[in-house]
Amino acid sequence: MPPTFSMCWGAKNDEGSASIDIETRGRMVKRFFVIIVIAGYFGAFILLTTGLGYHWYSTKKAPHQPMAFPHTVHVGKLKIACHFCHFYADKSRHAGVPYVETCMVCHSAIATDKPEIQKLARYYEEKRPIEWNQVYVVPDHVYFSHKRHVKAKVNCSSCHGDVGTMEKIRKVRSLDMGWCVSCHREKGAPLDCATCHK
Repeated sequence: MPPTFSMCWGAKNDEGSASIDIETRGRMVKRFFVIIVIAGYFGAFILLTTGLGYHWYSTKKAPHQPMAFPHTVHVGKLKIACHFCHFYADKSRHAGVPYVETCMVCHSAIATDKPEIQKLARYYEEKRPIEWNQVYVVPDHVYFSHKRHVKAKVNCSSCHGDVGTMEKIRKVRSLDMGWCVSCHREKGAPLDCATCHK
């Protein structure tokens, strides 16, 4: 007679003796543990994937900006070079953001009917700078110079990603020490501590 569900847990047969042998019970216990291990493995995988997804979403989403600036149009479609707007990148530690006057060189005549351009015009008329929210921030103890990297012919997208495809700029690289050191190794750049820690 094949074992039934009730027999698995040591039920007695008509004669009063256990109707399932130890070997069968051992196999069933092994199957039970195999199922638990497989379920645990997939459960851990789902938890890890969910956790990493949340981390990516919470740390790499684009910060809110006072105005919309579509890099998809300016860089992606019109092919305006990064240095046209970020004109300090080859001269200073900081790349800088354009003055409102720079934007108005084009936008005093282009797309003047659009609400964001009208907002830009108000900044210009009121002689107020646009207070952009910084996307990339390196810790105070790290010395980073855009000028050095531009002079070394490091492409902007190496650190900032393909901004021409981004409606809103978001952080795409961690810029943590391990990431920077890996890049320095790959490009043959200095690895001594004083290069980045002044």
